[in-house]
Amino acid sequence: MRTARRLEHIQPFYVMELAKAAEAVARSPECDPARGGEPMIFLNIGEPDFGAAPAVVAAAEQCLREGRTAYTAATGLPALREAIAGWYAARFGLAVDPGRIVITAGASGALQLACLALFEDGDEVLMPDPSYPCNRHFVAAAGAQARLLPTTAEARFQLDAASVAAHWSPATRGVLLASPSNPTGTSIAAAEMAAIVETVRARGGVTIVDEIYLGLSFEDAFAGSALALGDDVISINSFSKYFGMTGWRLGWMVVPPALVPALERLSQNLYICASTLAQHAALACFTPESLAEFERRRAELHERRDLVVAGLERLGLPVPVRPDGAFYAWADCSAHAASSWDFCRELMRRAHIALTPGRDFGPAHAERFLRLSFASARPLLEQALARLARELAR
Repeated sequence: MRTARRLEHIQPFYVMELAKAAEAVARSPECDPARGGEPMIFLNIGEPDFGAAPAVVAAAEQCLREGRTAYTAATGLPALREAIAGWYAARFGLAVDPGRIVITAGASGALQLACLALFEDGDEVLMPDPSYPCNRHFVAAAGAQARLLPTTAEARFQLDAASVAAHWSPATRGVLLASPSNPTGTSIAAAEMAAIVETVRARGGVTIVDEIYLGLSFEDAFAGSALALGDDVISINSFSKYFGMTGWRLGWMVVPPALVPALERLSQNLYICASTLAQHAALACFTPESLAEFERRRAELHERRDLVVAGLERLGLPVPVRPDGAFYAWADCSAHAASSWDFCRELMRRAHIALTPGRDFGPAHAERFLRLSFASARPLLEQALARLARELAR
């Protein structure tokens, strides 16, 4: 069957391809504990192991019992939009009008809506290399071109205002950033973010910031939202990471008021509305009990970060920039292999550890770096570090 030409610009998602390979190895006799095997440890997928908070599960059950499953407005439940606005006020001291908040089918749905509403054929969008691969594919699916700009450890593997200004062209429509970032776990400092926004604004462009890990900041210096920089900044967020609702597929975006009608029209036609069940359940994320649980989890991830980064450093897998948020370590494996892809596949086979090579995240650091997700429990992380030590000592 003939497929659309846009697919030529959508590369495979190598994280998922390698995950399938790891699942196959995990089912083999060599990973079967009953046969003396060593179970696979999955540190390749960005999914926190905590799951939804108990109050969220209870709210979903109540919603089902009461039959509250009809469509909502395309922009989402008013009560949920108001609850999110309240969270911004309480957590970040930001006054966000609920009318600027659009509930979406995950952050992926939000990014798709933003790209379709703002970009078209011939447009160029500046992004850092490394960055989450799906973000550039959302740009490509809208007919625009993602232009990856190589970054350095000195710049925290993020864009800065100078690089944005230097690479801006007549075709440039804006920037798509992520803070904290996947795969590096690093954020853009507040002063630098302000300089980027001003650089883009002065050129009539648009700034989109993927903030799905915003709640999972470990350092106060990087804990703020780009929304503080003006109503023209577009923020993408999600209930998947900080709130632990990955498979519920619920997210939101905060946009300029003038953009809301366009996004509403698009969402009405693309998917009608986000899951009603997930929306009602998500209201329970903002109770004092749930918020206290999310903060406990954040503290646990902070401890996991310290464990993992120190362990990788001891093993000759340095992490050039200490992650200040999310749950990823971006480690340099060049002392052990010329190719992170080969290195990760070999560790999957020998040590039964699933890691993510740098290939997905852009060409600049593809061969040298790998991503380790420390979203798994500490005993598993400790086992993984012990296996790495064993294999790298051979």
